[in-house]
Amino acid sequence: MTDPTPRSSAPPKPPEGAQPEFRMTLLDPPQQPAPHPTGVQLWMHRISVFLFVLIAAVAGVLLIILPWTPEWTDNYLLLTFPGLRPVISNGFFRGICSGLGLLDIWIGFWEALHYHEQQ
Repeated sequence: MTDPTPRSSAPPKPPEGAQPEFRMTLLDPPQQPAPHPTGVQLWMHRISVFLFVLIAAVAGVLLIILPWTPEWTDNYLLLTFPGLRPVISNGFFRGICSGLGLLDIWIGFWEALHYHEQQ
């Protein structure tokens, strides 16, 4: 048998005099302004950004230079895995490591250039 009541996909209408329901989404701006950071929080943030940039730059420089030195293949760690030495000494693998070093330096300086403080 067929049901005589029509079905619709529209949401039901609120009763007369009812307040509309507000829902907050991720794209809505915050309702209250964020509190200003204290002096200690600001300096901790500055120090953490500086350390991130420093570590990224040092690791990047090491990854660029180290694969092309003799210490890359003649080290104590590869003595336990002799089958890994041909892979590590391959120029393609060394180039990948140097490319990751360049990427690491770029990410560090990107963070340094785009650093801003909350006003």
